[in-house]
Amino acid sequence: MRLKDKVAIVTGGSRDLGRAVSCQLAREGAKVVVNYIDQVEKAQETLEMIQSEGGEAIIVHGDMTKAADANNLVQKAREAFGDEVHILINVAGGLVARKKLVEMEEEFWDFLMALNLKSVFLMSKATVPYMPAGSSIVNFSSLAARDGGGPGASAYATAKGAVMTYTRSLAKELGPQGIRVNSLAPGVINTSFHDIHSNPQARANIANATPLRREGTPQEVADLVAYLVSDQSTFLTGNNIDINGGLAFS
Repeated sequence: MRLKDKVAIVTGGSRDLGRAVSCQLAREGAKVVVNYIDQVEKAQETLEMIQSEGGEAIIVHGDMTKAADANNLVQKAREAFGDEVHILINVAGGLVARKKLVEMEEEFWDFLMALNLKSVFLMSKATVPYMPAGSSIVNFSSLAARDGGGPGASAYATAKGAVMTYTRSLAKELGPQGIRVNSLAPGVINTSFHDIHSNPQARANIANATPLRREGTPQEVADLVAYLVSDQSTFLTGNNIDINGGLAFS
């Protein structure tokens, strides 16, 4: 119970990596605020999973590209669990579609930047005023930020690269307040993201090229997040941590 009585917000927390993180934080004792933007059924499933194991959680709808929704999410957390928020996990984001330069509209570029980068800014701005010393933020970047991504992923990779830079900036800015900020760069993890956006044969080839010869699991990512927000990692900040089975090295 490393996180007993801590309050955690997980954006994009209703499914895949966000669900695994939400459930693991609850197992560790945190009171979890699970954000979702659509698929309320998935959010309800996540809530029921947490509650079935004796955890505490609420679900809150919101679009994290909108300041009003980000502020509302924090307010709902405070109403449910008290004024302080100790953990912020920015999972919300996505590739949405693969578009090469000649196919990409300005509106699509702007949307990807808002979804993957602006959301981190808005949630950090909304949450930090309520974070005491000892709190922690974990942002989700991607292996694409390291290598530029696959075909048609330039906007996504660029936004995720910016998340890495923003993580370092926030770590410097918030460190004097006792708030740590780190990010993760997952490689190929077995989630619906790759079911939707990755060619099955290319996906198999990547897994076979990984030293561990497999994809990662959401639980492995969740375990790392739980460590990063616990008191076992209190001298870690400003890091962009790769979790890709040795597929690529920073």
